[in-house]
Amino acid sequence: MPGLIVKEDIEKVRAAADLYDIVSADVTLKASGSGTFMGLCPFHDEKTPSFSVRPALGAWHCFGCGLGGDVFKYVEQSENVGFADAVEILADKYHIELHYDSDRPQQRQGSKRSRLLEANDEAQRFFVSQIMSREALAARKLLAGRNFSQVDCERFGCGYAPQGWDNLVRHLASKGFTQQEMMDAGLARQGQRGVYDYFRGRVTWPIRDATGRTLGFGARKLFDDDTIQAKYINTPDTSLYHKNQVLYGLDIAKSNIVKKRQVVIVEGYTDVMACHLAGVDTAVATCGTAFGREHAKIVRRLISDDRLGGLQLIGPGRNRTSRVVFTFDGDAAGQKAALHAFGLDGAFLSQTFVAVADDNLDPCDLRIERGDAAVRTLVDNASPLYDFVIDTAIGRFDTQYATGQMGAVKAVVPVIAQIRDRSLVDLYARKAARRIGVDLDVMIREVRNARRQLRVRDEDAYAQRERRRYGNGGEGEYAGTRDADPYADPTRRRALERRDAVEQGYYRIDDAVFICEQQFMGILIQVPRSVNPSMFVQLTVDSFMTPVFRSMYQALEAAGGLPSNDTPQGLWMHNLSKAAGPMLEGVVNELAVMPLPLPSVDRDPQQVPDEMAQSSSAVSAPLRPATDAERQYASELLVRLLDMGYMRSIARAKRRMNQLPEGEEKFRLLGDITRLEASRKNLQAEIFGNTVG
Repeated sequence: MPGLIVKEDIEKVRAAADLYDIVSADVTLKASGSGTFMGLCPFHDEKTPSFSVRPALGAWHCFGCGLGGDVFKYVEQSENVGFADAVEILADKYHIELHYDSDRPQQRQGSKRSRLLEANDEAQRFFVSQIMSREALAARKLLAGRNFSQVDCERFGCGYAPQGWDNLVRHLASKGFTQQEMMDAGLARQGQRGVYDYFRGRVTWPIRDATGRTLGFGARKLFDDDTIQAKYINTPDTSLYHKNQVLYGLDIAKSNIVKKRQVVIVEGYTDVMACHLAGVDTAVATCGTAFGREHAKIVRRLISDDRLGGLQLIGPGRNRTSRVVFTFDGDAAGQKAALHAFGLDGAFLSQTFVAVADDNLDPCDLRIERGDAAVRTLVDNASPLYDFVIDTAIGRFDTQYATGQMGAVKAVVPVIAQIRDRSLVDLYARKAARRIGVDLDVMIREVRNARRQLRVRDEDAYAQRERRRYGNGGEGEYAGTRDADPYADPTRRRALERRDAVEQGYYRIDDAVFICEQQFMGILIQVPRSVNPSMFVQLTVDSFMTPVFRSMYQALEAAGGLPSNDTPQGLWMHNLSKAAGPMLEGVVNELAVMPLPLPSVDRDPQQVPDEMAQSSSAVSAPLRPATDAERQYASELLVRLLDMGYMRSIARAKRRMNQLPEGEEKFRLLGDITRLEASRKNLQAEIFGNTVG
């Protein structure tokens, strides 16, 4: 049983891990000013970005679902593992050797995730090593027959699983893997005669995540005596591999998908290969299942949604807006797949198209028969999904006759009725009525009845939407406030402060006391060196009235108070979150990414590569010195907090004094009140005369 990972190694991993790098493997992040990046949350379905990442602080928080934390917490959530496994995953990624305390064992459930990944990597090396064997001739012929060269096969990791009983099992055993690990990875199964290979006598493709880790395999039948009749099989669902959450080719297509804001969904592994070799470098494929909502979430986080759902705002082939292209056969199966995709269109909020080649050729066959240019043309000339589905529904009927016309109406009405945008409903109803040859009133009446029966939510894609505070950088009123210098404009600064108070998710109140306490805790967490130590020691728990911030102050004291200047940024956040405990951890995360009404000290937010290069080093570096503006703002907040503290003390003393008879005690309280009032008058000048970095 493994022991606990020693604390020093955990901190090494924390210092090395690049939060931007880890998160951007799953989410397209956009610069949002002040060292913050925004994207669509990977942990819940949303249409407007509310997922905020602050790499320099090593913190992330979603204002939609409330999840947040450090880089370890992100890996725990995204990989569905415990803390120790998250540390090991990051240690493997950044090549850090871990040591364990043998005197403090910890229980683990099943095989460790890192071991399963290693088993898959070793299996991939084994399959690739077999592709040039004499036995694999059928595999090489199949691939060559689809115009894939040896270099092409190496690029996409094509391999061969030998026939026989336990070739892979014996190979993995020689590398130190247990039979349980092989079965947990989906590489082997338990039979009556022992453990045997799951993949046998088939050509294989590695199925990887966006970071290139092998999660499972797809394999095609080669021999007639194969005991498994299915032409294609995939790794069964494991702790690593879930067929509805993986896309083949995502590892090689991801950067181009993000750059071009386009994804091409094809139906097979060879189609992905053909598309990429033909220059369509955004192609991916599902793995043994229909394209579903979980796949849509993956795609949407990468391409970034347009606000107008499914509208052809610009012509095909241009990439200024998001574009999802499905390639389907024109036969019944392809039409069924298109209808299924039509049901998912609302999940994309992007331009969704369908590409169907002449003679119903898939991209691989199209490339074989007509060359690379034909594949590119197929994608460029894709038709809007709405048009394809509606035309398909009408095309099943002979509209020369009244019975055919009514059949076409009944077939197309449920399709049009599902379109949420009311302007598109009217447009497509008119187009369908003209094509079928029926009166427009008949079509409109049928569509409206169907919408009521289906309870379709009515929307207007062109209606003015509320622009959320935590939206994409450069959009909305909030972004305008952020892009301007709020510190130079007191009115804008106060507006930003009040918006921070109104839109936070941990305490619903908007008043001057709350705003002051919230802003102070925000700058204390983000820039602790901005706070004057000599003034900070005068604070007590009574300096705070809001319960959550009283508790936050106590958590700060439990963490040891203000950190020393040489404390690493990541360790400061970790110590504070640990002291805050599970009840306040979310508050710490949200305050860590909360925009402050101050001029940015970061580089140009458009210089994302520089931010990426600096994010992990910023976490491991000592706390950065505060700017003059940050010290000034922190001092103003301290003045208000201490002033309120003096005011409360004076009020308590006067109330007590009014309850006492004339005498020594009353005289003593009067002296205390006089001293407190004098201290209150001198407070502001004293603080501004003693600001330090």
